[in-house]
Amino acid sequence: MRRLSSKSQRGVAAVEFIIVLPLLAMLMLGTAELGRMLYQYNAVVKTTRDGARFASKQALNAAEVVELDQIQPFHSYSVRRETQNLVVYGNTQGTGTPLLPGLSINDVTVSSPEVLHIQVRVDYNYLSMIGDSLPTFGQRGGIALNFPLVHTVRMRAH
Repeated sequence: MRRLSSKSQRGVAAVEFIIVLPLLAMLMLGTAELGRMLYQYNAVVKTTRDGARFASKQALNAAEVVELDQIQPFHSYSVRRETQNLVVYGNTQGTGTPLLPGLSINDVTVSSPEVLHIQVRVDYNYLSMIGDSLPTFGQRGGIALNFPLVHTVRMRAH
């Protein structure tokens, strides 16, 4: 058997790195995308909970009836609109930028499904940082990366 010299092994590590690089890049990108999605889902859960807590405190009138469209003294909007603003912008006035990219007032539903209960639902479409879909290299279509993050919170008004 002939012994290989170090001169003939010189470029092997570079070639192996080039072969493995796409796999490593996809693994790192996938990990970053999953972390970003979990962060945005956590933000949806937190803002939905905060909105439901706010609405449960504000929506009950003096007659112990839930009124989501009432405008309270010293407030500019109805309880429904203030709750939507709180969920989207983090404040009841609706000023500033949305807490999540692409989140709007239309994505937030505030309702009273039962007597003395408030329900806040957020339907947020997750936007991937790498595009709408992953190519499947020769197969039809692609793997969709945009999907809804939905969270609903129901609380008793008090």
